[in-house]
Amino acid sequence: MGNKLTLNNMEIRLIGLPGIPLLQEGDDLGEIILESFGALDLAIEDGDVLVVAETAVAKVEGEIIDLDSVIPSKKAFEIALATGKDPKLVEAIIGASKEIIKVGPDFIISETKHGFVCANAGIDESNIELGLAKPIPSDPDASASCIRDKIESITGKKVAVVISDTQGRAFREGAVGVAIGISGMDPLWDRRGETDLYGRKLQTTTIAVADELSAAASIVMGQAHEGLPVVLIRGVDYFSYLQNDSSKAKSLIRPKKYDVFRK
Repeated sequence: MGNKLTLNNMEIRLIGLPGIPLLQEGDDLGEIILESFGALDLAIEDGDVLVVAETAVAKVEGEIIDLDSVIPSKKAFEIALATGKDPKLVEAIIGASKEIIKVGPDFIISETKHGFVCANAGIDESNIELGLAKPIPSDPDASASCIRDKIESITGKKVAVVISDTQGRAFREGAVGVAIGISGMDPLWDRRGETDLYGRKLQTTTIAVADELSAAASIVMGQAHEGLPVVLIRGVDYFSYLQNDSSKAKSLIRPKKYDVFRK
């Protein structure tokens, strides 16, 4: 506690990496990212943060659901009736969930097997072929580490990789980018013990920097046909302060005992 990093006129750049092809299972995403840097005539620098859409990760890791092969259970049919969703999709959501928390018209809020609480267990049918769906990668932190290891081993630079997903938020309309995996820097910045502009000591201030970076990158990525699943964020002054080779995005998850909204 009592962090003492001072930020002076931090200016960051958001650069969508062009030329990322439609990805296939087995593709080397780290290699493809490096090739896209070459197309921009850019070089990886120390402190670069790369935000990668979970869709890209799911495709190269082959974590795709063929909905035609899914056999809905009785529970899936019941939830489908309440939500208006396809029973096969509902069954996939059930299979990816530890707990179904709330069901309503066109939504299923669940806790995924990773511990994330989100709509539809994070399963999405966008930006993928008809009849298929993509779940959240089984281990997004490991996915981020794999990409980071490739980039650092080739370039010799220290970087961070964030795997992002687009999720809604309780009590607010619209969706934003959030971090579901990270490697290379802490996802949280604990600023307790610092003082505010009036000298008061901060008591509870912890910043979800991984989510902030994901939301910023989402502006460039877009959610439709933009085709920019990887965004470079350059100029993050606090990278060196939060650099951590063993970071995990799961530290962003609030323990269930403190989840007052589910009680």
